[in-house]
Amino acid sequence: MRLVLLASGSTGNCALISEGDTHLLIDAGISARRICGGLQQQGLELRDIAGVLVTHEHTDHIAGLRVLLRRAPLPVYTIAPAARALRALLPEHADALCEIEPDCAALVGGAAVTPFCTQHDAAGSCGYRISGESGSVGFCTDLGAVTETVRCALRGVDGAVIEANHDIDMLRNGPYPAYLKRRILSDYGHLSNDAAGDLAAELAYHGTRSLILGHLSRHNNTPQRALETVSRALCAALPPEALPELCAAPEAGPLAVEIGARVCCL
Repeated sequence: MRLVLLASGSTGNCALISEGDTHLLIDAGISARRICGGLQQQGLELRDIAGVLVTHEHTDHIAGLRVLLRRAPLPVYTIAPAARALRALLPEHADALCEIEPDCAALVGGAAVTPFCTQHDAAGSCGYRISGESGSVGFCTDLGAVTETVRCALRGVDGAVIEANHDIDMLRNGPYPAYLKRRILSDYGHLSNDAAGDLAAELAYHGTRSLILGHLSRHNNTPQRALETVSRALCAALPPEALPELCAAPEAGPLAVEIGARVCCL
């Protein structure tokens, strides 16, 4: 299984997951031009994409979706609340929307796609577990708290993208207005480096070997801080031989991961 993060952060999010001949996009929060360019770098075209998995309806996750659907009639998968929001935002593409049930696997090509609900201030917000013959990947960004639903959904995946949005001290002492700081720090906001470290340690304990930190804030975090905080949590919880491979996704991508192999920035 191959994962390519084309973009990850508050300015836009999009990822490509390939399981054999099945290729899926997760979110389309960058321009359709950038998405198509990223696909071409991977030797793919829009016609090769089996579907788009949308985590929620915020702009940094769907900004390119309208133009993308104009270019190709791709099915768009998401949970019911997000689908309702997308129908209101993109009424001309309502027929493309396919509702899938949380915690139930849906077969998309050669991949089993299981959405799970996350706590975020959106009409509907979810993460995904994608499984196939070659492995499994969990994708979980944009959440204010790690619930038992999230833990169960991600437990045992071979690789995972998890949110490490902010350093708490940087956020509290930073330039954001008070209302925005409260939103980010709430249980329906975004995950801190410390919370990401706790989740990373739990996932690694249950066998996850590749961990990618995603959706880092440009203003309230740095890759170095995120990696240091999560690394400390992993080292405190696990023996050296059990430590997973760890990296931080660059905001503008791309970052390619062969699940079970080495991570390489392109």
